[in-house]
Amino acid sequence: MNKVKGLIAATFAAYNVDGTIDLEAIPPYVEYLIGQGVSGVFVCGTNGEGPNLTVEERMEITEKYIASVAGRIRVFVHVGHSSITEAKRLAVHAQEHRADYISSVSAFYFKPTSVANLVDCMAEIAAAAPKLPFFYYHIPALTGIQIDMLAFLELAEEKIPNLAGIKYTAATIHEYQACLHYKSGKFDILFGYDELLLPALAVGAKGAIGSTYNYGAKLYAKVMDYFEEGKLDEAEKLHFHAVQMIQLLVKYGPIPTQRAIMKKIGLNLGIPRLPLAALSEDQEKNLYTDLANSDFLSHVASS
Repeated sequence: MNKVKGLIAATFAAYNVDGTIDLEAIPPYVEYLIGQGVSGVFVCGTNGEGPNLTVEERMEITEKYIASVAGRIRVFVHVGHSSITEAKRLAVHAQEHRADYISSVSAFYFKPTSVANLVDCMAEIAAAAPKLPFFYYHIPALTGIQIDMLAFLELAEEKIPNLAGIKYTAATIHEYQACLHYKSGKFDILFGYDELLLPALAVGAKGAIGSTYNYGAKLYAKVMDYFEEGKLDEAEKLHFHAVQMIQLLVKYGPIPTQRAIMKKIGLNLGIPRLPLAALSEDQEKNLYTDLANSDFLSHVASS
């Protein structure tokens, strides 16, 4: 199984004015992302508001992305759902429509209570699409599942034949590094904490999935280039622009803030669904002022 390298953009959901899914926004969005140099898209995840969408909407979005990408970059489809039955439906659909990979969070209402319980849940979902490599989506800040990922790998490799690795969205770099080195790097551990990309590179990261790669891919790619060239001072200085921007996500709210940034660069993806809310006009204005002061926008290409 080939390892995934480079930056994967965790795409945003696109909505019409009436709140329905805007499928026609996806083709130009894909062209923009390909132009930014990303090596793949991760659809219907956290950024894509997967939990706010119906299963049918997620299927339509998946089909549109696969058709729009047309084999040029990789397509990861997040199939996680609080109902394992629905997650399996999404996995079957992703395989039927020739996605490249599937990924799933754990159930987040009735939660797995042990590593064995979590592995059993993921094994059922992965088995629904046996031809597709499967990534467990580890995001404890949202799921509340605080399970050692090294223990997960040790048990999951026995029960999930198509296990490719983990989408590791947590700040625990030491555990991330341990997973990278498990059985001499047997599994693909894709890093998902954008503001810690540079430290992750230092412990061996080669691929990353993140929300800020939607508009900051060229900046992060340059950070990766500097790191590979041994230009650590340059990498750190450039990476700090991303850190400053991400501090604004905390200030204004991650998804609404990033949707406002996408609008600023020419991709208006509509208003997120409740309980998420768009920024007010004043908040948006203040955000753009803060971004200008941080010099982040000068590193971001518009559509």
